[in-house]
Amino acid sequence: MKRPHRPLFAVAAAMLAVASLHDAWDTWVDRTVLPTTLTETSVEMVDRNGTLMRAFAVEDGRIRLAVPRGGVDKRLTDMLIAYEDKRFHRHNGVDGRAMLRAVGQAVTSGQVVSGGSTLTMQVARLLENSGTGSIKGKLRQMRVAWALERRLSKDDILHLYLQHAPYGGRIEGVRSAAFTWFGKEPARLTAAEAALLVVLPQAPEARRPDRHPQAAQAARDRVLARVGADPSQTRVPTRMRSLPRLAPHEADALRRTNPTEQRLRTTLSASLQKQMQALIQLHGIPQAQGVSLALMVMDHRTGDILARVGAPHYSDAGGTPGFIDMTRAKRSPGSTLKPLIYALAFDRGLAHPETIFADRPTRFGRYAPQNFDGTFRGDVTARQALTLSLNIPPVALTEALGPERLMAALRAFGANPALPGGRAGLAVALGGVGLSLEDLVSIYGHLAATNTTLIAPRAAWQVGDILRGIAPPPGAQAGLAYKTGTSYGHRDAWAIGYDGQHVIGVWMGRPDGTPVPGAFGGAHAAPILFEAFGRLKPQLTPAPAPPPDTLLLATADLPLPLRRFGRGLDTDTGPEMVFPPDGARLAHNAAVVKVAGGALPLTVLVNGAVVAAQVRDRQIDIGALDQGFSDIAVIDATGRSTRASIEVR
Repeated sequence: MKRPHRPLFAVAAAMLAVASLHDAWDTWVDRTVLPTTLTETSVEMVDRNGTLMRAFAVEDGRIRLAVPRGGVDKRLTDMLIAYEDKRFHRHNGVDGRAMLRAVGQAVTSGQVVSGGSTLTMQVARLLENSGTGSIKGKLRQMRVAWALERRLSKDDILHLYLQHAPYGGRIEGVRSAAFTWFGKEPARLTAAEAALLVVLPQAPEARRPDRHPQAAQAARDRVLARVGADPSQTRVPTRMRSLPRLAPHEADALRRTNPTEQRLRTTLSASLQKQMQALIQLHGIPQAQGVSLALMVMDHRTGDILARVGAPHYSDAGGTPGFIDMTRAKRSPGSTLKPLIYALAFDRGLAHPETIFADRPTRFGRYAPQNFDGTFRGDVTARQALTLSLNIPPVALTEALGPERLMAALRAFGANPALPGGRAGLAVALGGVGLSLEDLVSIYGHLAATNTTLIAPRAAWQVGDILRGIAPPPGAQAGLAYKTGTSYGHRDAWAIGYDGQHVIGVWMGRPDGTPVPGAFGGAHAAPILFEAFGRLKPQLTPAPAPPPDTLLLATADLPLPLRRFGRGLDTDTGPEMVFPPDGARLAHNAAVVKVAGGALPLTVLVNGAVVAAQVRDRQIDIGALDQGFSDIAVIDATGRSTRASIEVR
């Protein structure tokens, strides 16, 4: 019997041993516990076009912007592989040739010349935040690299590198670096820009261009030479740019209301937002300590908010509470509600722009409003009353409409009014209600959109036609429909205006509600409004033509009921029964009637019978009343009346 040849047996044994070692290695790699590859990235707010406006830090204050698939210039990835790991697409996570070369160089030179790490090994180090200063650490990186290559594609591994690579300071990931050093997305880079982003992660602090520009430039040019490109003639950037911080108040609000969203989308325009923030910062410089400013821009054709500036600065520096978003704060709107009141009146046929009103001292019950300057103009048209911002006509219209109807209109027009006392009164017409700049921009947006279904288009057009006739600030472009307002005590200065496409609102005041002496909407907010329109567009968008049913008539040509507003034509107000009040119970039958308002002489009736006529006194003794229920009526000289039902016990 022949025995097998010993050499053949030895080969077989060696092959078996190698196979066993390979199986053991396979098992060892398969059992690798990988670090998480789903690392937190910064929450971002973007504008209507996807442009980055704000990024929030992740753990430890680091900025790690999400790198989208296909969002990195191919020039950079090609350069990265050519310079860092040219056999990236061929090795299994560890490049044996590179390792042997690194060991040989270290032995020959007595120091580390190259590390031999592949991109996959660098990803392993970045994911585990491990060092490379020990054999144990290097072996761990090799094991994780082999495991990553088995479980992920090459594209996935490359994406992880681009997401986690360090670029100095708190900056991680190639997209964060592109914004930091070049102020742009990494989708389109020059060769010099791509080369700099390739070399920075290898020594992020030692090659930081803002601190070590020569080292950064030398390393960048070595990459360009390695890949066969000419060294760049441009210098490396020498300062780290701040990431965009546009509309920070809006970003905070969206993050509060959408805590799980990673990408906060808005209708804002980043370029316009930047312009409007600069405008508000400019006008915030000369203001007294504690005075803030806010501004909003809306496209009333679509309802999109294009810019929102909550304060001049997003800080409390200089004593101004800049963290408070004053586009959302409830404040007294002053006279800015008057256009809505006139629009509602025009819509219901109560008045026309050429209807005559009596602007004279008037009592509405116990409410006796005054004009801002303390003087009265007598007979004026609605057009004149709104242009001059007189107070008596809009209060009279609010009484005719009913304060609750005005409140309902505010809500229908997109506002969320806050009533201090919980019940609407006539003072709402002159600012006795809490509204935000956001509310007012929404209201004026509906007035500007003459195709609105909330009121007749002719009523909206008529109000706009009046507002376009208000004189602009000196040197400003005419033709803008706008209204200013100043709240009681000079606490708020407003200016809201619109053209054929856009609405802009401006507010100025102190967030704590203390007065700003001398602040007026016309003098302080209006110039900012007109300057904002100038930055928005070179020319105002024309207003639409009047709707076909619009009455373009003078006062004398109007239908008789529209020539004069019914209340207060020949006197200040209609009569009001001061005593006895309606529903009173009297313990005696001797009655005295007290009347406020109304045109003298007065006539008093009890249960339909005249008991006093042609009386020129407002306190009238009407004698004894029978026990039981009585109805008392008082009629003034114009035929208006007031009445009260009482009971005598």
